[in-house]
Amino acid sequence: MAINQALLPEFDQEMANTRKTLERVPEDKFDWQPHPKSTALGGLATHIANLPSWAGLAITSSEFDLAPPGQGPIRVPPAHSLQEVLDAFDRNVAASRSAITGADDAHLMASWSLLSGGKTVMTLPRAAVLRSFVMNHIIHHRAQLTVYLRLLDVPVPSLYGPSADEGTL
Repeated sequence: MAINQALLPEFDQEMANTRKTLERVPEDKFDWQPHPKSTALGGLATHIANLPSWAGLAITSSEFDLAPPGQGPIRVPPAHSLQEVLDAFDRNVAASRSAITGADDAHLMASWSLLSGGKTVMTLPRAAVLRSFVMNHIIHHRAQLTVYLRLLDVPVPSLYGPSADEGTL
C-alpha cells in the first residue's frame, strides 16, 4: 500500500473530528481566555483552522521558516467569525488532502525541515511531518479546544468515544 493511501483515512478521520469540534465554538466568546497566559478562543480556533495547511506546505516545499531572518515571526490574522474559521479550515483540508493524494512514496520519504530565524528546528521525512507536526499538532490543540468548550459549558462532541455530553459516537 502506498504511504499516501495509508495516511489518508487517518487524515480524513482527524479532520472530520476537528471540524465537528470547531463547529461548537461560540462566536460571541472569541475573546475569552481561560487564563491570562492562554490564547483567546478565537485565536485558538484560527490556529486549528490553519494547521491543516501545513500538510500541503510540507509536501510542496522542502522547508519553511516560521520567522524568516529580518522579517520576524509569520502570523496568521485571527478570524472574526465562526464561518470564517470553518471556511478556512475547509479550504486548508481540501488543498492538503489533494497534496497528500498526489504525493508518491519517494516524495513522502524525502526530508522536510522547519526553521526559525534561519536555524533548523527539526528535519523529518514528509510522512512523519504529516503524522506528527500536522495531525498530532491538530489533535493537541483540538484537545485544548475541548477544555475551553467544557469551561464555557458548551457540549463537547464525542471524538474517540462518548463524551460526558454525548453518549454515543
